[in-house]
Amino acid sequence: MMDDQTFTETTTIIEALSTLTPSQLSDLTHTVSSLFHLLNRRLYSILSVPTLFNLTLHHLQSLPLQHKSLLIARHLLSNLTILTHLIQSRRSPHSACNSLNLRDLDAVVVLLLLCEIRQIHPQVLESPPSHWRSLLLDYVSDDLLKLSGIEVSGAQVLIKYVEMVTKCRRYIIGAMASSSGKAKMEAATSVAVVVALPSVEVSSGCRVECAICKEDMREGRDVCRLPCDHLFHWMCILPWLKKKNTCPCCRYRLPTDDVFGEIERLWELLAKIGGAWLLADGN
Repeated sequence: MMDDQTFTETTTIIEALSTLTPSQLSDLTHTVSSLFHLLNRRLYSILSVPTLFNLTLHHLQSLPLQHKSLLIARHLLSNLTILTHLIQSRRSPHSACNSLNLRDLDAVVVLLLLCEIRQIHPQVLESPPSHWRSLLLDYVSDDLLKLSGIEVSGAQVLIKYVEMVTKCRRYIIGAMASSSGKAKMEAATSVAVVVALPSVEVSSGCRVECAICKEDMREGRDVCRLPCDHLFHWMCILPWLKKKNTCPCCRYRLPTDDVFGEIERLWELLAKIGGAWLLADGN
């Protein structure tokens, strides 16, 4: 049975998926199927080859908790990027490949499996690590066969996709909560996004105040316009965007190069899209 947090996160994704047309859902199913086949091939290879499993496990054991969380976060970000790109552009991304290199991809599929085992069957990990490979292989054999079979339905693939995204987010939240307890650092706006921000001229008769310095913008002066359409003096907004990825007025989130910050931005976007769909459907 789902806890409240898992139910809320699962609902967020399902509501966002509900905005897609049947054709777009088909595109997403195809993309997700390709991703699962890749992950399953890697997981089967790791569990089938003792040397590869031992190397992957040794690599994981050498990583601190922060790096393990980052691996899962990068994996989650790849999947959220695929989903939000499809919802916003109404077509599948040109490249839906996981952004991790092969070594990190192997590490993250084993790490996610170990996290799942720890929650469902913690006694498995109480056995010596030399026994883990065969135990893990027995645990995932049915799923590997189902997801690699030609008769698996699109609905089953999307359910597995929603489960994977929800699990990744839950693991990340749990890891961050059990870390040093420091307040979450603010994420800077992506440099590429800042460079691409448009410069607009203050029109005649338009009295606009910069929310940062509280001074009026002079007519004819070039100012910065954020994607949410709020205007700011360039000299005011640039220092702000070096530290934060939110609009000073409405808290609209701009893209960031910080993995965890970008996950939160895309998650908020999915929640907003799903909420708008629910409101429109209710009317």
